[in-house]
Amino acid sequence: MTSSPSDQQKTFVQTVKGPDMNRSRTITLSLVVPVFNEEDGIAPFLKAVLPIVEATGQACEILFINDGSRDNTLMALRAASAKDARVKVIDLSRNFGKEAALSAGLDFASGDVIIPMDVDLQDPPELIPDFIAKWREGFDVVNGVRVDRSQDTTVKRNSAGLFYWLFNKLSPTHLPNNVGDYRLLDRQVVEAIKVMPERNRFLKGIFAWVGFRTTEIPFARPERTVGTTSWNYWKLWNFALDGMLGYSTVPLRVWTYTGFVLALISFLYGAFIIAKTLLFGADVPGYPSLVTIVLFLSGVQMISLGVIGEYVSRIFIEVKERPLYLVREVIATLDHQDGSK
Repeated sequence: MTSSPSDQQKTFVQTVKGPDMNRSRTITLSLVVPVFNEEDGIAPFLKAVLPIVEATGQACEILFINDGSRDNTLMALRAASAKDARVKVIDLSRNFGKEAALSAGLDFASGDVIIPMDVDLQDPPELIPDFIAKWREGFDVVNGVRVDRSQDTTVKRNSAGLFYWLFNKLSPTHLPNNVGDYRLLDRQVVEAIKVMPERNRFLKGIFAWVGFRTTEIPFARPERTVGTTSWNYWKLWNFALDGMLGYSTVPLRVWTYTGFVLALISFLYGAFIIAKTLLFGADVPGYPSLVTIVLFLSGVQMISLGVIGEYVSRIFIEVKERPLYLVREVIATLDHQDGSK
């Protein structure tokens, strides 16, 4: 007996029944730009992006997601929206993190194609026409691949390389190397992502998991033009941890094999002690060796409990089913002349 599809599945099937094959038409482009304390970066970003978008001849919306900024970012966004109806702002109630802010942008974006990008112009807007050209060729996802990370520190480059290698070893979902959030997504892909309800978001993994026809465009990532990044090594570590645990159960399985190996070693060592005693008489081993073994096994147990705890904590967050973000205000200037919604 087969089970009928859920309401959520039916909604998804109806929404993304099939791709729109007419890709030569004029489209609406949505740029999704999460911002946090970026008041100095709004004007340079718009100055660089708008001429490039206008040159494509496509309708456009630039959707900023203000992720609880504590400076004058919201004021700068209000001013930009008042001047240009293509600029729209989703003001979140507090800082929810970039993954939640980017998810909000995907939820609110109305374009036929959506391009997430950073406001610091490290994602070159000059690639936008190339992204659209690849989409017109029939690709649903066009990834921007960073081929030059010389502006990053040696530690960051090496740790990033290690992360991609380890992730692809542990997870059945292949994560493209050196691909950030800068990419083009077809509307069909975005609707597929919106069906995924998890609260522990690792969008790089989600983008890779949904599949669809994908291609890549290489680019050299320039240095940040204004401001400073809010990312640090601790945040990057936690971000990588979310990715690993969200897309692989290997860390849990490792401790099954570890326990088996330790049990086997203990059995063999016990057999060795018994045989030695029977053959050569009783010999009481030293106290330091006993303490070392106890501490080692205690450490192994604590690490295994920690790994289990990481998974349990994510289950705890998921079962509460809290919203991923809360919107305080939507800011949009209506201008029917430019076709903005």
